[in-house]
Amino acid sequence: MFGISDNVKSQKVRECTSDLFEKTIDSPLVARVCAELEDALEKMRRGEMSKEDYDTYKAEQKKQLPVFTPHATFRNGRRKNDDAVPSGLSIYDIDHINDPRGYYEKKIKGIEELLGVVLAHVTPSGEGLRLFFIMPKGMNLAQAQKWMSHQLGDKSYDECVKDYARCSFAVPRSYIIYIDNERLFSEVEPLEVDDAEALFNEEQNVQQSEENDATSENTSVNDECFKGIPYSDIIKAWFEVTGGEPEKGERNTKLHKLASHLRYITDNDEAQMLRVMPRYGLEETEMKSLIHSACASKFCSTPKEMKKAISKAIGEETIQEEEISTPPEMPKKLPPLIKLLVSRTPDIYKPAVAHAVFPSLAAHLHRVRFKYIDNKEHEATLMNVLMAGTGAGKGCITEPIDYIMADIRKRDEENLRREREWKNEVNSKGSNKDKRQRPDGLIIQEIDPDMTNPAFVMRTAEADGHFLYTRMNEIDQFNALKGSGNSNQQFQIMCLAFDPNNRYGQTRVGTQSVTEKVQIRFNWNASTTIKKGREYFARVLTDGPISRINFCTIPEMEIGADIPEYGEYDTKFEKQLKPYIDNLCKASGRVICNEAFSLARRLKEECAEFARLSQSRVYDNLSFRALVIAWLKACVLYVANGKKWDETFDDFIRWSLQYDLWCKIAFFGSAIENAENEPACSTTQQNRGPRNMLEMLPDEFTREDVVRVRLSQGKSERGTTEMLSQWKHRKYVELIAKGVYRKLTYSNVYGT
Repeated sequence: MFGISDNVKSQKVRECTSDLFEKTIDSPLVARVCAELEDALEKMRRGEMSKEDYDTYKAEQKKQLPVFTPHATFRNGRRKNDDAVPSGLSIYDIDHINDPRGYYEKKIKGIEELLGVVLAHVTPSGEGLRLFFIMPKGMNLAQAQKWMSHQLGDKSYDECVKDYARCSFAVPRSYIIYIDNERLFSEVEPLEVDDAEALFNEEQNVQQSEENDATSENTSVNDECFKGIPYSDIIKAWFEVTGGEPEKGERNTKLHKLASHLRYITDNDEAQMLRVMPRYGLEETEMKSLIHSACASKFCSTPKEMKKAISKAIGEETIQEEEISTPPEMPKKLPPLIKLLVSRTPDIYKPAVAHAVFPSLAAHLHRVRFKYIDNKEHEATLMNVLMAGTGAGKGCITEPIDYIMADIRKRDEENLRREREWKNEVNSKGSNKDKRQRPDGLIIQEIDPDMTNPAFVMRTAEADGHFLYTRMNEIDQFNALKGSGNSNQQFQIMCLAFDPNNRYGQTRVGTQSVTEKVQIRFNWNASTTIKKGREYFARVLTDGPISRINFCTIPEMEIGADIPEYGEYDTKFEKQLKPYIDNLCKASGRVICNEAFSLARRLKEECAEFARLSQSRVYDNLSFRALVIAWLKACVLYVANGKKWDETFDDFIRWSLQYDLWCKIAFFGSAIENAENEPACSTTQQNRGPRNMLEMLPDEFTREDVVRVRLSQGKSERGTTEMLSQWKHRKYVELIAKGVYRKLTYSNVYGT
């Protein structure tokens, strides 16, 4: 069996079944990308696009495609040669041919079984033919491809297809020329061939010579190092991080990217880069031009791919890719209320729903206060933004919130009716007649997302200490609260809503204008795509809104995944929910929850410990308010549960905190860091989060080891002494000899 992955950059692989293969080749995405590549090829052939521009466009477009791993599946689902479980298949490419189908008809048709061919298709570019074939008995990948070249009389085949992690881009069904479903999707016996031994006795020396030549040409063999790490090792790791060595057609593009990243660790020294970079057949003058172009661009921070390559090159892989690129896993045992609220939700959406329900739950609390570990009293102000891809299923939060808000909406309807009657009465009287004052007790909690600022102030004043609530389908609906004179007023409202004892309002001269000073109590939910969310908060990254909001997401579904099915929200669900809502509504005054207080103290120390170990200022800053948010959720659960602490609360709240911080770092971490340290550089690279640097070191290590790890994480050497001093003070390490340290026992915390 072989594997499938979402795209060439993804390291996650799963077994490719027949059904999954069928869904992939019928995918609209695959059809669209290949159609666009076909159009671009025609433009190049007509002279409307240069060869260089076409190669660049093709390389970028192909990154969108799902990929197969024909050579292997992988233990632990990671696309690494060390984890490969060989499939018994190999791939063979015939590139740069004008008529791939004609080539197949002439060379292969009718002898597929003899050659072991189980799949043949036109490549995404339209300029090549790719074969999946069963490997002859006793051969490795390189030998199998050499054997196939001998059968086809092809002396110019792609010799790069030698590693188990090699990917093959998916194509639409119309590109497939031949398929043997039975052998493609089953365990196959090696192909029995007669000429293998004679062929390799004759050509073994030639093949070894060719491979040695390729190694000397494509690999820098020298002693030049970066902080003790050979550049050749870093470059090798960089190719692994970025999807492998360049394929035909993307050589210039990939080498330019390598040069652009390598300059950060070579002091922009073009002569040194020329010595250490692989060439893949490029002449000296071409390499000089490529390197000069890369070195001429503006410096920002070291690219994340280069940081990761350095980490790989020094043999540090303590934290697996999945742990960094995916959010923390939701606990199996959930608090009873959360278990109920996600009970009709498909598994993929449950983490998002488990976070998104809290603003509407807390909106039922009226003047209920909780004392935090800093001795300040907070009300349960909770704001949530769900950021996920287009079509990811962000509507999953709608029905749970609708049921939570049902009682508030019922009361709002009555008060809205009273307000309408008053307005009709006032409007029916002339301007000189006495008009009845606004009715008392017009508590209307759920407001329209596009409410103006004066209306917001008025509703807050009339709410008599109750929370206002709204749910926005898009975060930019918040812009209605900007007001006319302050372009950032909506962000000010977000910040004030979170802060205890805030004051907000407006003063107007007109008799009909709203003049009020109020305390904002405003809980809300909003949804947006990740791109729009990043753009929306881009101007206020360090101004406070992001740290005060609880973020959640929905992971991208696997290629060809089935549509998630919801359970039924019915009267049984409504009856089960009612006791929790009633408990929230009848609470009043200061509520003391010692368990939540103690949990907040423990989580604070866990966050501080990881901040010290990771030396991430961004994580440290974001963790302060994220901890308050998690603690408020614990308090809401406590009240909803009849003021009884449940054993499931601890794990759930800890996960909620970790998940919130993961989202903030993933969506905004790099941008916040750049805004704080390098405001001139604008980048929206996704940050993979802070890492525990102590975990990245051996049990005994030197100061130089610490410097290398700091550099691998994009930090300077300058902070090494201070960090080691802090680690010694905290008893994470001890000094056992001059410049030599040993780890002491410490607890594992978030991110490790």
